Amino acid sequence: MRLTDQQVAAIRQEVSAVCGDGATVQLFGSRLDDAARGGDVDLLVVLPEPVERPAMLSAQLSAKISRHMHGRSVDVVLSAPNLTTTPVHEIAAREGVTL
Repeated sequence: MRLTDQQVAAIRQEVSAVCGDGATVQLFGSRLDDAARGGDVDLLVVLPEPVERPAMLSAQLSAKISRHMHGRSVDVVLSAPNLTTTPVHEIAAREGVTL
């Protein structure tokens, strides 16, 4: 996994601050490959409660976490009871690593 301990802690902190303590976060995608270089940060945030404005929440998390990653692009996929599951959700859940 190509994230520092400080970056993992910052991601957890931001997700908890914005989404509450019940939310979990998983890293998936190219950042799991230690041999790769570069790439964005792909996160699946799982929420126990329905989300009213998912696009706004995803953008807010992305911006806050990106600041901790020195401006690197951060993609946030949300999973909540009221949101449709897509193939990217299945890939993230299957391959992701819980932070």
